[in-house]
Amino acid sequence: MTPADRSGLEAALHAEVDGEVRFDAGSRGAYATDGSNYRQPPIGVVVPRTVEAGARAVSVCARFDAPVLSRGGGTSLAGQSTNTAVVIDWSKYCTGVLSVDPERRTCVVEPGIVLDELNRQLARHKLQFGPKPSTHSHCALGGMIGNNSCGASAQAYGKTVDNVRRLEILTYDGQRAWVGPTPPDERERIIAGGGRLAGIYAGLDRIATEYLADIRHGYPKIPRRVSGYNLDSLLPENGFDVAKALVGSEGTLVTVLRAELDLVPVPAYQSLLVLGYDDICAAADDVPRLLEHCNPTQLEALDDRMAQLMRAEGAYLDSLAVLPEGDSWLMVQYSGDSQEDVDEQAHALLHALGREEKDRNVAFSDDPEREQKMLRAREAGLGVTARPPDDRETWEGWEDSAVPPERLGDYLRDLKGLFAEFDYDHPSLYGHFGQGCVHTRIPFDLRTAEGVAVFRRFTERAADLVASYGGSLSGEHGDGQSRGELLTRMFGERLVTAFGELKALFDPGNRMNPGKVVHPNPVDGQLRLGPAWRPATPATHFGFPEDEHSFKRAVMRCVGIGNCRGHTGGVMCPSYRATMEEEHSTRGRSRLLFEMLGGHPDSVIEDGWRSTAVHDALDLCLACKGCKSDCPTGVDMATLKAEFLSHHYAGRKRPMAHYSMGWLPLWARLSRTAPRVVNSALHAPGLAGLGKRLAGVDPARAAPVFAEESFVQWWRSRDRPEPDPADPRTVVLWPDTFSTYFHPAIARSAVRVLEDAGFHVAVPTEPVCCGLTWISTGQLATAKKVLTRTLRVLRPYLEAGTPVIGLEPSCTAVFRADAPELMPGDQDVQRLAGQVRTFAEHLVHHAPDDWQPPRLARQATVQTHCHQHAVMKFDADRELMRRAHLDAEVLDEGCCGLAGNFGFERGHHEVSMAVGELGVLPAVRAAAPDSLVIADGFSCRTQIEQGATGRRALHLAEALAFALDGNLPSDRPERLAVRPAEPSRAAGWATAALVAALAAGTAAAVSGLRRSGR
Repeated sequence: MTPADRSGLEAALHAEVDGEVRFDAGSRGAYATDGSNYRQPPIGVVVPRTVEAGARAVSVCARFDAPVLSRGGGTSLAGQSTNTAVVIDWSKYCTGVLSVDPERRTCVVEPGIVLDELNRQLARHKLQFGPKPSTHSHCALGGMIGNNSCGASAQAYGKTVDNVRRLEILTYDGQRAWVGPTPPDERERIIAGGGRLAGIYAGLDRIATEYLADIRHGYPKIPRRVSGYNLDSLLPENGFDVAKALVGSEGTLVTVLRAELDLVPVPAYQSLLVLGYDDICAAADDVPRLLEHCNPTQLEALDDRMAQLMRAEGAYLDSLAVLPEGDSWLMVQYSGDSQEDVDEQAHALLHALGREEKDRNVAFSDDPEREQKMLRAREAGLGVTARPPDDRETWEGWEDSAVPPERLGDYLRDLKGLFAEFDYDHPSLYGHFGQGCVHTRIPFDLRTAEGVAVFRRFTERAADLVASYGGSLSGEHGDGQSRGELLTRMFGERLVTAFGELKALFDPGNRMNPGKVVHPNPVDGQLRLGPAWRPATPATHFGFPEDEHSFKRAVMRCVGIGNCRGHTGGVMCPSYRATMEEEHSTRGRSRLLFEMLGGHPDSVIEDGWRSTAVHDALDLCLACKGCKSDCPTGVDMATLKAEFLSHHYAGRKRPMAHYSMGWLPLWARLSRTAPRVVNSALHAPGLAGLGKRLAGVDPARAAPVFAEESFVQWWRSRDRPEPDPADPRTVVLWPDTFSTYFHPAIARSAVRVLEDAGFHVAVPTEPVCCGLTWISTGQLATAKKVLTRTLRVLRPYLEAGTPVIGLEPSCTAVFRADAPELMPGDQDVQRLAGQVRTFAEHLVHHAPDDWQPPRLARQATVQTHCHQHAVMKFDADRELMRRAHLDAEVLDEGCCGLAGNFGFERGHHEVSMAVGELGVLPAVRAAAPDSLVIADGFSCRTQIEQGATGRRALHLAEALAFALDGNLPSDRPERLAVRPAEPSRAAGWATAALVAALAAGTAAAVSGLRRSGR
């Protein structure tokens, strides 16, 4: 499109569509690619508020002859959800369940609803949508329909096509209709009515008739044929089902506006049988025998290479621990109406196979929690294989081929032979073996001309191989650009010609997702990388030691899986959950950072580190580090954000919040001169508001109150001799800013508990800091200086190997993770990273054997700090609470929303509270009055206190210290906690009056000086 046409299109969409219309660089960059090898920046993005608005957007695009791409979760692996088109993203607003008919087991949905959310709403009817891909937490139904998604449960319920009853569709030229099974008399009536719809049905009738024999003989008779258009659904024996014919067409034919789906009952009982084998080919050989003797809900496979990767990455170790002996495994899941039924199915199979439950290569479970542990290892496949520990780049491109299950073993041997021939060393092989579908990721070289040429030759050979087995190029992910060019090798010329005729019938102008499936772009075209890609390689502050010391490699960790778009569970990604914006997801931000590095002629970010678009996307990143642990490839957006901010503001003025909150440790130390005056000023009417404006603090936030006596001041007042650093009972209690100046009672409690456990506590009394606030605001040079000073103070303890106990999780995480990345060559940093421990870690793993924590015997609602979730984990805390007889409900509600300085910064309050209201704050409000509310993080405690919960959270150290004194109060036990009190209003008014008087006096003096100087 010409710039004038693009401008006119944007203006028309703004004027006519009820939705968000975005043609800016940030939005275009966030949607430039999906989960595939391909990259095509869009013309613009439309986020319709209603289905009707989405239909209107298509109409406007048609008027301007602009291509259209409908998009759901954007997780496609074959390139079908990236295009130089107007992207219509249905996932923010068009998420309704319009009706549910429990008797008929059907529902009608809008295209943007996420599968897990649909099933959550269906749960009260004890129904679900059958197909369940591994992306179920964030894939949209519209995308599932477009790709004909499957998942492990397709073994029992079939593909999406088998579960769609009717579709409401819209053609590019404006024809709208509900379509589904169409008997001959109904077709005759439609054709007789004339018009565009009549032409479509007449054309469909002609294609089905003309290519009848080709369709019957040319389509593989396998359970996982996803490649090609579903022309077989137009056969007379299949009811001439137009809806099913359109499923899997990847947005190349029509826009799906609504869908009527078939539902299945939620299984009442399940069991899981895991069988070990010597290798993956032997496991595949046994699949037909298993299917002879059972009818499982799932039959999944996992190979030794994936297990090796998991062990090397330290991921899913609990899942691997429950697998039986073997180097490869088949996982057979059963469903039924009773526990006896599902158990009997499993034991019947074992009997038929000549195995027993007690065999070392057999594991059986009818415990749902243990089953999920086992299955998580298989579901994690894409994330684990996408970024192997050896740092090879692995890619899709031949990641979901399918063959008849009875020929699977031989196919795998031949595929392995092909890998060896092309020197693609040992990719993992896993997948839905019960239906002959194989997943893998291959270390293609997509950076050099030779590597890309070899990639192309491999896909052509692999296509010929799978066709020789009577299989399908795709058994789950669709054709898109990865396999569109290869369809002739599978179907032959005549059927591919029929695909072209179907495309021309619905979309004669080739405006619907062009270049995919029909008239496809080359398999080696529009690559995300490619031999012409020349990205910047900027110098950085962080060392990125786990990414070959490369910012670029750190950015490229994101492969587009999209787990950051999940709505529940874990931490990642709070800003996406609050905004439902791709740009504010970990994936969207990674895309923009990738575009910022340039390397392509059409890179949408052209101003590098100074980019406003990248800054705006990162602005709502809470730096919670949830992605560091929850992202399957370990993207650490908090670190990437800090690095970006350091360059973005280099040599120019920063936001005031960077000076007020970024330098908080300094201001906290200075508050010691007159803490009461400081507190009164921070809460004085008028003066407090002015101060917030000057400091870049949101007016809705109350300033935290400084303690009159800091922890270090209290420690000095004890006047006790410092313990010997070499004494094995000595520990250093880290005096973080928050536990020292705001909540010193926590640090005092920790001293008491540690001493009760027999430890000798040392506390640095010189000014020290971990540098957290400077790191989070991107003031990395200052952070290094602060850390260097701290290391100098700690040196005697570091040399002696003395444990350093952290109370504030974010500060502990700096020592464990950020500092080693910021100063990777400093040996003291490495020593500190190895010696720092959480309070719970030290008491659980290093307390004397005869010490037991005091008994609390209470229920507790516990919020884990995000940085602890991501870096230190929470296992030790759970164990310490168990030993203290604390019945802890550890929340899985994500981030609290405050996240250090984020929630205090001007413009962030609304998002901060929205994140809190997603789960943490409601859970605290629901806590029983006699229960404890525990949150070790200062941010979490502050958000709970300021979030209208009526509760105050304790640090675990405080709870244990209270228990040393005996029973806690029965109602709101946090009343025992000592917290600095807000100044009285009288003190506030007095301070305001004093400041006003000083200001007036200063103004008068200045005025007098000016007059006398005339």
